[in-house]
Amino acid sequence: MNRLETFTDQWLPIIGKSVIETFQMVGISLFFSVLIGIPLGILIVLTRPGQALQNKILYQLSNLVINILRSIPFIILLFFILPFTKYIVGTTIGVKGVIVPLVIYTAPYIARLMESALLEVENGVVEAYTAMGIKTRSIIWHVLLREARPSIILGLTISTVSLIGATAMAGMVGAGGLGDLAYRFGHLRYEVDVMYATVFILIVLVQSIQSIGNRLAARLKKD
Repeated sequence: MNRLETFTDQWLPIIGKSVIETFQMVGISLFFSVLIGIPLGILIVLTRPGQALQNKILYQLSNLVINILRSIPFIILLFFILPFTKYIVGTTIGVKGVIVPLVIYTAPYIARLMESALLEVENGVVEAYTAMGIKTRSIIWHVLLREARPSIILGLTISTVSLIGATAMAGMVGAGGLGDLAYRFGHLRYEVDVMYATVFILIVLVQSIQSIGNRLAARLKKD
């Protein structure tokens, strides 16, 4: 009991600060990634051959950009765009300094998952609304996005879990959060209890997010 009290008194404030930093990194970067990734996913679907806004050049260009960005492992991307990150936010360390690479890493991933979700919607449904003279904008909102909601939620859940893993890697290069805690104290200073606590928190966090995502997707599928 004394050991638990000692650990709590010594490490709880530091662990709490790291958890908050992780939530900040995930929350902010996911918000901007969704703002970029979902429209980009819709653009890829609508500009592909045979679709309402088919545009071969735009489709191939969007595909190329997404494939290039998804080809670069996050830790390499983090270092590769350091000058760009500093130009955008003025720093390359801390929570603020990792948002840009996290968004660039996650947005193409969301766009590809979004594309996959929208392509699951039956063509016959879209064609029926198109034949009735419904505008493309209304079809996107009321048909594609509505029908693909369960798949979109599952895709965003996968993206969020992947994002948590990326923030842990970012912590190794001064971004803060649980990754920084595990590296600086758990690894470099051999504080085994801190490492165990970090792993436990990450497991609980990922399991909670995945469970919420699965339940929400299942509920939307019933509607």
